[in-house]
This record gives sequence, C-alpha cells and structure tokens, in this order.
Amino acid sequence: MGTIVVVGTQWGDEGKGKITDILAEKASLVVRFQGGNNAGHTIVIDDIVHKLHLIPSGVFNPGTMCIIGNGLVIDPEVLINEIKALDQKGIDTSGIKISDRAHVIMPYHRRLDSLEEEKRHIKIGTTKRGIGPAYFDKISRTGIRIGEMINPEEFAARVKSVLECKNEIFEKIYGVEPMDFEEIYEEYSQYALMLKDKVADTSLIINRAVDEGSPVLFEGAQGVMLDIDHGTYPFVTSSNPTAGAVCIGAGIGPGRIDKVLGIVKAYTTRVGEGPFPTELFGELADNLREFGGEYGTTTGRPRRIGWLDAVVLRHARRLNALTHIVITKLDVLSGLSTVKICTGYQLEGKVIEEWPASLGVLQRCQPIYEEMEGWTEDLSKIDRYEDFPPQALAYVNRIQELAQVPISIVSVGPGRNQTKILEEINY
Repeated sequence: MGTIVVVGTQWGDEGKGKITDILAEKASLVVRFQGGNNAGHTIVIDDIVHKLHLIPSGVFNPGTMCIIGNGLVIDPEVLINEIKALDQKGIDTSGIKISDRAHVIMPYHRRLDSLEEEKRHIKIGTTKRGIGPAYFDKISRTGIRIGEMINPEEFAARVKSVLECKNEIFEKIYGVEPMDFEEIYEEYSQYALMLKDKVADTSLIINRAVDEGSPVLFEGAQGVMLDIDHGTYPFVTSSNPTAGAVCIGAGIGPGRIDKVLGIVKAYTTRVGEGPFPTELFGELADNLREFGGEYGTTTGRPRRIGWLDAVVLRHARRLNALTHIVITKLDVLSGLSTVKICTGYQLEGKVIEEWPASLGVLQRCQPIYEEMEGWTEDLSKIDRYEDFPPQALAYVNRIQELAQVPISIVSVGPGRNQTKILEEINY
C-alpha cells in the first residue's frame, strides 16, 4: 500500500472532488492539505448533490478517516455547518480530524478581505472569505491556531493582542468601526467547544498510517495555475495547490509520496480575474458553460470558458511530477463539429511551449491551436470507453501525447458510474 496525491492542473474546478470520492473507497485516510473554504468540491452520489468546502471528499466512504491538515486556514463556523449538514443527511462525520496546527479564520480576516478587495485598483477576484488575510497573519506570525482556540486562556490572550492591532487598521486606514473582543471571544469559544474533540496532531496520525502500510489519499484544492508561487500571480490563491505542498500542509516527508494524479478538465475554466490565453466568448462559451454547469461551487459566479491549453498542462506536469492524468467532463464537448487544443503560444515570431512568468509577456502571446474533428454522440450514456466515437478517443489520445503522462481515468458525467477506468490506480 502507498500514497496518492490528487491535484488540479488548471485554475481549479477540474473535478477533483469526484475523483477523490472514487479513490477514497480504498483509502484509510483522506487528507486535505491546503486552502480554505474558498474551495468547493461537488460530489454526486445516487443523484444527490453534495458540496464540500473544508471536509475531505472521502467523507462519503464509511470507515475512512478524513483529516483537515495543518496547511489549511479554517473558518470554524463554516466547518461546523458543513458537519451538521452531513449529519442531517445521515453521513458519518465521526472520522473527521482537525490539525491542531491549522490556522483559524477570524471575523477580522473576512472584514479585511472585503475592505482590501474594494480598495484595489486591479481586482483579484477574491471570494472575500478571509483566506488571504488569514494566510498573511500566519506568515507574519500573528495568526491563531486551532490548538490555541480550544485553550480558553491562551485564546483570550491571543485575540486581545491581535485585535488591538487590527482595530487600529480598521479605524486609521479604512475609517470603519473597531471590532468587539467580547463578541468575538464568546462566539469562537462556542465553536471551540463543538470542535475540540476532533482536534489532534494529524501529522502523527498520517505518518503512523503510512508506516503501517495503510492507503492514504491527499486531496488538493484549487489548481496549479492558482499557486501563489507558480500560478498567474497576482491573480492567484494564497496557498500552494501543488503536490509539493502535501509535505508541509500535511506534515509528511517527500519520500512518502508515491503517485500524483493530475485532474484535467477536457476544456479550461477559471473564476475571477487574471490572464486566460484560450478564453472563449459569445455563443460557444455560453453553451459550454450551461451544458457543463460552469458556475462556482463556492461563489456561484459564472466561470470563464476556454479551449484546453497544453502549455498549462505541461506546466502542471513539471511542477507536480504527475504520474497519471484523469480527464473530466469530456461529455461536455459532445455536439461540436470541431474541438481545439492550444499546443503553444506565438510571441513575436517565436513559439513558446512553456508558461512564462511575466504576465506582460503572456499578454503579447497568441495561442497556437490544433483543430480536431468533433463528435455528436452523448458520451455520458456509453458504457464502455472502447465504444466511444473515434473522434473522442483521438482527442483523449492527443491530450496524452501532449502531456506525456498516461491517462488512467476518463469521466463523462457527475455520477460514480460515469467514470471509465483505463488503468487501475493502486495504492
């Protein structure tokens, strides 16, 4: 037995939740290792839609322990409501564990997130859920961790100290009213009581499981193009959604990672501002958005739509050392007479095949497209992958050639039974 990491290879929303849910069936532990409730994973089981933001997607598999790692920032109210919603559906949440080292999103983080976004001349497109400010406090060493929140005396002292500084910012920089300590402390003390039994040193739990040979699945949020270091900076998230972040965000060594699955949507989407070289507009984009249900799980915002970008895919392959690829939403492309793949960028007479760091350079790039014949058949109703129309098979094979990574799974719908296994991915 071993470990598998699931990461998004684009700008998020690739379908990681569904694939994690399927792979979790054989996992002892499923671990989220970064991000916060700015992420949204949708899982459909028996035609019932479940939306998760903090809890790992393995929660629907009985007996699987679900760990919220130290690399996350956690809004306790959101987490508690998510647990309650699952309990009401009869889903067992007793196996959820929360790292005592994970940082807490406080009310002043959400307020700062909103005020900062409103003040920016160039909007980032933040979800305004306090994710960025919470990570900022973590790095500036003024953050509050879950382990402190469940310790009343320590928590009170920390909140008083931090809130004094935050209120100066609210009053002197933004000209708004200060926040009240007693109100915050009372609210979060109630959250602490509800969550304290789930708090643990999760790094120990994970490493012991690996030592014992138990299968462990690591679930990433967002996608590589939103990585704070390697994405479309500054239009990125505040964490590292790449496989390397597993080590820090879960508390394991690099030698513990065995396989890395990159989830690739058959076309490309992104939410919020920032560059998008293959973006489509007009009727085609509108049709793909509606057919694919491309609206943010967390925000409900319509996603921007574009053709598949192999430059982005190669970038993801290199950064994550991908061992397998999963194609999702291939069925959404059914009915198009032609489909396109961006194989590189044209820049001042030269061909660029790797993602440039400079957004200024990127703005001058034009996508180079390879056009392929489309198909009309509804893939979601075809039982065997081998029975897909030859045009769809050719499209999948071309993605594999461009990525230079084997494709192991192809998904053609939200249901578990709409998943075609080309190669078993064993722990």
